[in-house]
Amino acid sequence: MHQNLRVSLIQTQLLWEDPSANLAVFDEQLAQLYQQTDLVILPEMFTTGFSMSPEGIASTESIYEWLKSHAQNGNYAIYGSVMFDKKQGGYANRGIFMKPDGTYHLYDKRHTFTLAGEHEVYDAGQAPVIAVYKDWRINLQICYDLRFPVFARNTQDYDLLIYVANWPVPRINAWDALLKARAIENMSYSIGVNRTGVDGTGMDYCGHSQVYDVLGHELLEHPWEQAGVKTVVLDKEHITNTRNKLKFLNDRDRFTLA
Repeated sequence: MHQNLRVSLIQTQLLWEDPSANLAVFDEQLAQLYQQTDLVILPEMFTTGFSMSPEGIASTESIYEWLKSHAQNGNYAIYGSVMFDKKQGGYANRGIFMKPDGTYHLYDKRHTFTLAGEHEVYDAGQAPVIAVYKDWRINLQICYDLRFPVFARNTQDYDLLIYVANWPVPRINAWDALLKARAIENMSYSIGVNRTGVDGTGMDYCGHSQVYDVLGHELLEHPWEQAGVKTVVLDKEHITNTRNKLKFLNDRDRFTLA
């Protein structure tokens, strides 16, 4: 019996470089989802916005305890990214997938956004990370990773691809197109969770968080541009049946990421 997955997307404004204020907002939103869903997805750098100034405000391991508390109380997993102080003289844009039992997967953003100088501040990750949760194999990605299809190529038989982002208005058309493409080419559900509002650099964000099925069909009304929470149910049989009927993944190129 295939297990469906109930996923809640939190699309919201982020208060600039103010971790305590952002966590207070998410405290309320996450509490409202207790016992209501299987997985909650937050935006990229959800404690601060997409800032290049992590000194004094970057998360430490205490963020794991904050996520663990909500995951346990809500009986759901949580995925989002934060600026993280690695305590070895470096920082990472770190994705954290926290499960209700307190175990977690960590993914440091592989493709740092050179246009904003992210590569000068945050250390890049080296490999994709697959989180296994409720019999779902979930590929964890962050924002700019979306532009690099080789990194997401489904050679690992994952079921769900997640991008958390601060993706701005001037390039939102690319966000829409590439999220859909990643679903179709990988025969996987593809979810993107973006923020709204204006950040401290004056960059504007319009959301467009979305869920695409294996065939690239939208599961949320488009465009979704207001702050809020939306929940969808992902159907595992949709993946199995479509892949059995259309065996495109059998013809995929095999390679190893360097």
